[in-house]
Amino acid sequence: MEFNEKLQYLRKQNNMTQEQLAGKLFVSRTAVSKWESGKGYPNIESLKSISALFAVTIDDLLSGEELISLADKENRTNISRIISLIYGILDLMMLIFLFLPLYGQQDKDMIRMVSLFDYSDANTITMTIYFVLPVLTAVLGIIQLILQHFPEGKWHSYIRTVSIFLQAFSILAFTASRQPYATALLFLFFMGKIVFWVNFPTGRKGRRKK
Repeated sequence: MEFNEKLQYLRKQNNMTQEQLAGKLFVSRTAVSKWESGKGYPNIESLKSISALFAVTIDDLLSGEELISLADKENRTNISRIISLIYGILDLMMLIFLFLPLYGQQDKDMIRMVSLFDYSDANTITMTIYFVLPVLTAVLGIIQLILQHFPEGKWHSYIRTVSIFLQAFSILAFTASRQPYATALLFLFFMGKIVFWVNFPTGRKGRRKK
């Protein structure tokens, strides 16, 4: 018997409805229905709860292949969450571009480095770009940190991809406006993301296709 058949058998043997089982496991009835229809597996914590509730071992619930598949999925989910957390922190750190003295301003015969709030050598459009790009990236960071509290899904992957491209655009914008210090710091953030993007495909796909 597969896991979905075993779960359904154990539930009926204990005279429980899907809703009652869901209540004991602290999950939704939809989740139980999904497990029993073979469209998914519970996470490790839910499996432990099922095991304790019906007094069976996890090995009794899952075949060896199912255990390997579940462990692999759990591992990929954990990696994806860590990458989202790192992306979120890096994106939120973009707010420092508003306060650090990264912008060169002409002061008589010398160039003085000032924060964006003290910078006055750029036109309105350029200043708007300098403000909007860090703030927009920081908003993406906040969204990624909030998504940590929700199940892994396609939105996690989409937000990470937008974050990468927005950072790349920011590098081009700051390079074009000749701000070497801001560009260098942006490039460090960008390379940090690329390292995870390349080494952990889970971070960009959200889940591996079979």
